[in-house]
Amino acid sequence: MNNNERRTKGLKLLSKVNNKSEDEIMKMLSFISPVSDDLKNYIIDYSFGDIYSRTALDLKSKEIAVVAAMTALGNCTPQLKIHIAGALNTGSSAEEIIEVILQMSAYAGFPRCINAMISLKEVFEELKIKNQFRSESYDTNSSDNERMKKGEIELNNLFPGQTNILNDTLGKISPDLVKFIIEFGYGDIYSRNLLSKKHRQIATIAALTAMGNSVSQLKFHIKAGMNIGLMAEEINEIMLLMSVFAGFPAAINGTFALKDVLDNM
Repeated sequence: MNNNERRTKGLKLLSKVNNKSEDEIMKMLSFISPVSDDLKNYIIDYSFGDIYSRTALDLKSKEIAVVAAMTALGNCTPQLKIHIAGALNTGSSAEEIIEVILQMSAYAGFPRCINAMISLKEVFEELKIKNQFRSESYDTNSSDNERMKKGEIELNNLFPGQTNILNDTLGKISPDLVKFIIEFGYGDIYSRNLLSKKHRQIATIAALTAMGNSVSQLKFHIKAGMNIGLMAEEINEIMLLMSVFAGFPAAINGTFALKDVLDNM
């Protein structure tokens, strides 16, 4: 593509994701022009003309990945709000977006999860989306044993024998950490059925790639994603997407993690 073709594709996709006309998109980005008109051009041409225009990963999955990554990074509220709306515009339900953010409590911590939920609430208020969507209430009657069993099933479905591996690697140092990972991370969070298993792994891979500080966990979730049906090409698209939202170092490291998983399969 030449630059004119990149601009045309980029504006078309920006318009689709934001549910705005191309003129509205240019007006929305005009605040950047007095400082750096080139930044505006790169947002359109690279982020959307080069990356979003790729077809190996659908737009819904891309926006789920971006919401997860921005929640995990925790320092880009205006852009997170834009992509929460973008997720709605590309086919995600309100429930699915809530689940993506809720899941990030296990990977990026509760403060970032809380801040993202506040941003989501503001977007829903601006769009007049009423808080009447289906939810899964926390079961106060569920015992630790029940949560543990549920978590073990979820974790072993992603990667057979992973509960034993967790116990072998962490059990002697901190058995409580193993317990909480399984009970909360998988018994409470992953067992919820308002987000598909595929999109849960897309969200997790994107978040871990963006944060860039959890290589072994990223490799595990790449393998887990492939175990539940994600293709290597789709995971590679997540890495390319993260070049836009977390930078090329994060994308490079994530791609090395993917390469290492594929080399050892």
